[in-house]
Order: sequence, then structure tokens, then C-alpha cells
Amino acid sequence: MLKNALNQFRFMGIIEGGSLLLLLFIAMPLKYFFGMPEVVSVVGAVHGGLFTVYVLITIYATFAVRWPFRFTVGAIAVAFIPFGNFVLDRKLENWKQMKAA
Repeated sequence: MLKNALNQFRFMGIIEGGSLLLLLFIAMPLKYFFGMPEVVSVVGAVHGGLFTVYVLITIYATFAVRWPFRFTVGAIAVAFIPFGNFVLDRKLENWKQMKAA
């Protein structure tokens, strides 16, 4: 699955997007509704590390796949939107199928 830059990018996008959802919908409510701020500290640190790796893989994929710069900016921007990486992954899957046909 991870044999090329596009698949690596898609995989990391799913992982990073999942960590954002964990942070927003599990860790943050635990902090504010149940008084457990340490959960945000842990999940936030993991998410930050995954986001850094995501940005690096995005830059790598930009050169490997030869995406335009605007796509790179868009790929990084969707990482700030809940479920954004999942929507991008679906679009990349469709693009990949069209390109293969």
C-alpha cells in the first residue's frame, strides 16, 4: 500500500485526520466536561507530532507527484478542518482511478 508517495501521503492524511478528531471530539470534552486536562496534553502532543510528519510527507509528495504549489497549500489547509483529510483522501482516490483509466 505504501509503495509510492501518493499512497504514503494518503495514509498519513488519514492518520493525522484521525488524531485531530480524537483531539477535538474525545480529548477536549474530557478536559472541559470531566476535568481531565492531561488527556489533551497527551493527545495534543501526539497530534502535533503527526501533523509535523504530515507536512513533511506533503512536501515530499509535492515533489514526487509533481503537484502544483496550490495543491500543497490546500493539502496543508485541510488538516485544520475536521474531516478535511478524509474528504481530500476521497478526492485523491477518484483522481488516482481517473489517472489509471
